Amino acid sequence: MATIAIVGRPNVGKSTLFNRLTGGRRAIVDDKPGITRDRIYGSFEWGGRQFTVIDTGGFVPDSQDIFERAIREQAQYAVDEADAIILAVDGPAGLHPIDKELAKILRKRSKKVLLAVNKIDDAKHERNIAQFFELGFERVMGISAQLGRSVGDFLDEVASIVPDDKAGEDLPGIKRVAIVGKPNVGKSSLVNLLLGENRSIVTDVPGTTRDSVDSLMKFQGEEIILIDTAGLRRKSKIKESVEFFSALRTFQAVERCDTAIVLFDASIGVEKQDLQVVEYTIEQGKPVIIGVNKWDLVHKDEVSAKEYGEAIKTRLRMYDFVPIIFVSVLRNQRVQKLLSKALGTLETSKSKIKTSELNGYLLPLIEQTPPFSKTGKEIRIKYITQVDSRIPTFAMFTNLPEEVSGTYKRFIENKFREKFGFEGVPVRFVFRQK
Repeated sequence: MATIAIVGRPNVGKSTLFNRLTGGRRAIVDDKPGITRDRIYGSFEWGGRQFTVIDTGGFVPDSQDIFERAIREQAQYAVDEADAIILAVDGPAGLHPIDKELAKILRKRSKKVLLAVNKIDDAKHERNIAQFFELGFERVMGISAQLGRSVGDFLDEVASIVPDDKAGEDLPGIKRVAIVGKPNVGKSSLVNLLLGENRSIVTDVPGTTRDSVDSLMKFQGEEIILIDTAGLRRKSKIKESVEFFSALRTFQAVERCDTAIVLFDASIGVEKQDLQVVEYTIEQGKPVIIGVNKWDLVHKDEVSAKEYGEAIKTRLRMYDFVPIIFVSVLRNQRVQKLLSKALGTLETSKSKIKTSELNGYLLPLIEQTPPFSKTGKEIRIKYITQVDSRIPTFAMFTNLPEEVSGTYKRFIENKFREKFGFEGVPVRFVFRQK
């Protein structure tokens, strides 16, 4: 998918625009400059196309401040990676010397730039737009990221300047399996073992794999693509901006894979970042399994596989439907099972449940345990059907869809999984007006 980077000086509304595009609040928004120090990436759909968008910290040229130097370096990597650039400026504040410096830098790059004059909240502020044509860009648009004013027209313009989704990146019709996880958990070693050759460089230095590496292999008579990704590392331990670049490639690999294997390191236990990778993969709607590598290093008299697995599921909480397989890449233990299970979750994700089965099983349960309404009104769910099989999605028709709580949705999902399984597969329940 095409990649867009949002750049600009501090406090012009880059993170607000990022949140507007991605439909969430993944970027922290504050009126203090420098809140976004790292690059944050997300995705959105417009006009039937998928886009990756990168939010960067406020760009301050030539500053000697350690954080501002890091922000500047990260923004430059984001620009290098992107197919197109959104340069955000502050309309009411007017043209700033840093805007001019940034424009000068961007004009030297062979990238298309769309100038977003932000904070144009109403018609009277539109007179602030004209001064920014001085920056020398052909495409200049006034928007309000906070209010959403003119954002639809703005996105039409974004879609017109970025190239179509990259064709030929992967062989059509071939299943793609991404291997993801923290540095040094054995991702490249796993890929090399499955391929039977040293396709990826393997060392004991975390972060050796900088880019995603695709390899074509045959498994159980079927051709598949393995995507070996750069290791993710806790942000506090990232020293080189190139690792931010690698992390972006990792997230992009998850977005373009069909199913993912998240590797944990059994010798160091489960860390918060392990769980975040699983959560991100599920949020992208991708089937996922967990491979606990280096299981040969764990003393079995201290903890059993059952106890270790239960501890992981407890920490996964609402994502406890993800299967766990204990492996040793070094000793080639259960590695084939790991890949087979990953492909199995992909097949499960394509399952279509008959409407009669859904209604016959779930409606009696709903009648026995009806949803609770905070307003005291009776919520009646009358009909259930599967509406999408790419990400298994089930529509439940009710008189008060907005009254159904998140807790009750979780109850429905648990009961659904008890009957139909869908192990390792994200499922979605949407409530619609009857």
